[in-house]
Amino acid sequence: MKNKKLLMIPGPSPVARSIQDQMGRETVAFGDPDFVRDFRDLLLDLRTLWKTDGEVFVVAGSGTLAMEMAIANTTKRGQRVLVVSHGFFGDRFVEICKRKGLEVVVLASEWGKAQGVAEIEKALRKNPYNVVTVTHVDTSTGVCAPVPEIGTMMKQFPATLLIVDGVCATAAEPEQVDDMGIDILFTGSQKAFGVAPGLAMLWAGQKAMKRRSELGAIPEYYADFDKWLPIMHDPSKYFATPAVNLVWALKESVRIIKEEGLEARYARHRRNAKAIQSALEAIGFSILAEEHVRAVTLSGVLYPGGIDDVRFRTTLAQEGVQVAGGLGAYAGKMFRLGHMGNIDEHDLVSVVAAIERTLAAVGRKHDIGSGVTELMKKLH
Repeated sequence: MKNKKLLMIPGPSPVARSIQDQMGRETVAFGDPDFVRDFRDLLLDLRTLWKTDGEVFVVAGSGTLAMEMAIANTTKRGQRVLVVSHGFFGDRFVEICKRKGLEVVVLASEWGKAQGVAEIEKALRKNPYNVVTVTHVDTSTGVCAPVPEIGTMMKQFPATLLIVDGVCATAAEPEQVDDMGIDILFTGSQKAFGVAPGLAMLWAGQKAMKRRSELGAIPEYYADFDKWLPIMHDPSKYFATPAVNLVWALKESVRIIKEEGLEARYARHRRNAKAIQSALEAIGFSILAEEHVRAVTLSGVLYPGGIDDVRFRTTLAQEGVQVAGGLGAYAGKMFRLGHMGNIDEHDLVSVVAAIERTLAAVGRKHDIGSGVTELMKKLH
């Protein structure tokens, strides 16, 4: 009999049964009055929970679409963008910006470390920028950027917008759009919200919306805020077909978040992350990200010497847990473990136990059960 498989990659994350049920509902017309009401309620909840007086967009597409929307609606050819990169997905901003004809300067950190606020401030004082982009949590490294501190610092530069990629952070790491000085925050449905892939969500503060109005007509069509704004104000209107069942699924996800409470959800993610990272270190692994900048949503887990990456991850999948491989220079040297969204203690214990069984199967000796023991100590 095969083991049940736990999806523990850095996204998509496991989807709770009640969220799955919403995706399995009979699809209705996008103009159905009940759906319109549900969509309107969802947009209000998103605006309220992430605290902005600006606008919220929920659009069929991936987090990369939201990334492109953020750039498309705030910049024009020839303007300058400072990309603060902590890994692979910070670098993705570079290609989007260059295709837009923007002048890009990259402030990159060594993988596993975070760029300091002082260095960002120094770059801003040296040259003017229209936009600064920051990936809150980079899934290639498991590094969490100091977004609140960056937002506070950037109040000294009112002409520069702060765009935050929250794809692997939103609903797990604290983010308050207006209070933290974030001008655009975006994410995808499949990470800490625990919904299947397919929805891009974006929050745009008033300064970002003012910038959009100053640009006039832009080359982009589907990504244009102005095309979507009438629908976000009145979901009974039409621009492009909404992902009806995914909207319902996201609404159920937000209901779960409200029931748990955002602060409690943040605390749970912190507790779970520290516990599983401590458990992994107890059985011989190490974590790529420095301890003070480790994300709560995933971990980049470095192998001890002598472990073959493909064999380990293949065996771990047979034991019932699917993880992702390392990227860039860390391909073959680590695996990436997601621990976000609606996973619970049963999942965490199962994951650590499966990793321990896998270590034994690939011939790595350790005190079996020590990882689970460490996990339970940290959880309780």
